[in-house]
Amino acid sequence: MKTAKEDLLHEHIAIEHALNILEEISQRIENNGDIDYSDINNFLEFLKEFADRCHHGKEEDFLFPALEKAGIRKEGGPIGVMLSEHAQGRNYIRQMQTSVVENTVDNQLFIQASGNYIRLLRSHIQKENNVLFPFIDTRLSVPEQKDLYDKFENHEEQVIGKGRHEELHSLLEKLAKKYLNQEGNTPH
Repeated sequence: MKTAKEDLLHEHIAIEHALNILEEISQRIENNGDIDYSDINNFLEFLKEFADRCHHGKEEDFLFPALEKAGIRKEGGPIGVMLSEHAQGRNYIRQMQTSVVENTVDNQLFIQASGNYIRLLRSHIQKENNVLFPFIDTRLSVPEQKDLYDKFENHEEQVIGKGRHEELHSLLEKLAKKYLNQEGNTPH
């Protein structure tokens, strides 16, 4: 049986892979390389849908309240930090989105926003993996963890739709093949 923690850790692997793609896209923009603007828009949709609405939604709507109920502090604690970083990440995604108009990119804005987003998310993932997620095992009972995982599954279907999670992974694979020259290495 898959657990809520395993689900979130698995999604972190996919998000880290996406950050590698974003880093390459930014590098190509900085070097005036060949960029398909529809790829940028699709990628930003991936970030908004997969990383934010799906993954961060699971944390904000279900994990954080469960951990708070189990005694982990929100204000002045790790949950408050994570929520603040989620908001920062959304702001950086908006900045990247604003920088792309039709087939042009405000290179400076995109590079700055994407660099900030990459640094933020890499640090954020490490904090969640090493500080926050261990509380799942120590503060939540097995039945609570099962209930949390069931809520995650329902959230995924309700928020992004049945089968959309797999479509987003396919998009990530396509972009990895194109921008990282990788085939079949995208985590599912």
